[in-house]
Amino acid sequence: MNAPVHPQTLQPALDWRHLNALEEEAIFLLREAVAAFERPALLFSGGKDSCVVLHLARKAFQRRGADGRWQGRLPLPLLHIDTGHNFPEVIAFRDALVAEHGDALIVGHVEDSLRRGSVRLADAHASRNAAQSVTLLETIEAHRLDVLIGGARRDEEKARAKERLFSHRDAFGQWQPKAQRPELWTLFNTRLHPGEHMRAFPISNWTELDVWAYIARERIALPSLYWAHERAVVRRGGLLVPVTPLTPPQPGETVETLSVRFRTVGDMSCTCPVESRAADAEAIVRETLASRISERGATRIDDRASDAAMERRKREGYF
Repeated sequence: MNAPVHPQTLQPALDWRHLNALEEEAIFLLREAVAAFERPALLFSGGKDSCVVLHLARKAFQRRGADGRWQGRLPLPLLHIDTGHNFPEVIAFRDALVAEHGDALIVGHVEDSLRRGSVRLADAHASRNAAQSVTLLETIEAHRLDVLIGGARRDEEKARAKERLFSHRDAFGQWQPKAQRPELWTLFNTRLHPGEHMRAFPISNWTELDVWAYIARERIALPSLYWAHERAVVRRGGLLVPVTPLTPPQPGETVETLSVRFRTVGDMSCTCPVESRAADAEAIVRETLASRISERGATRIDDRASDAAMERRKREGYF
């Protein structure tokens, strides 16, 4: 289990009591989303942010028994879009968590979209990260979902900084930045026309540092990729690219075995680790305090394509 963070051991000037306010806001937004819609689902990738949102959902809708276990059932299923190129550690973590808690799980497979012909890729090793948008929209339609609750945060990337807490998607699953609804006095316009849906982001106002401090305080379990471990990597374009069947070394590259951890997890073809020896949440909080590079800027190959890469994908239905 992760040791709880004690502010005095990290930096005396930091006051971690604001985590209580962030938690309260997130639980309020989760309850609003589930109350306002008929068929909600919680986006769950196995990443740290979705693990935090799932933990918050348990606090919002379940209770702990005398044995410390969560009692009752979540009033919404988990939804994972499986690219087929996920890290094995993440899939194993997802399946073990669902089995432990008895959560309902919906899985949309990019492989199924490829077979249907709704997704086409340049080659078998091409990144499937952007292709998830098509599979996600197909899964929403198949299950008639009207709100997806996700773990996106405004500090992650420029396009996500524009997102509302309740973010409307049109009948084509598209996000229109200039047509977002005002959210004055925590009043949310949740009306939908047929075929439309909403995305809700309870931890929008959290930072990466908040997330790690909360993980430490609440002792939230995460996939092993998030903790320092030895891994074969190559240096490419300023990133540490993991050596996998999808990302083999290129001619002239030198394979190194380094102590690394992942700041975010996603499609194996585009997600990179950072060099680190942080083996627990408190050590990661220390590293995050000293970092000057965003987690996506330091770890995601696809986000470096252009400054507008994320916004373009979000307009097409991405998380």
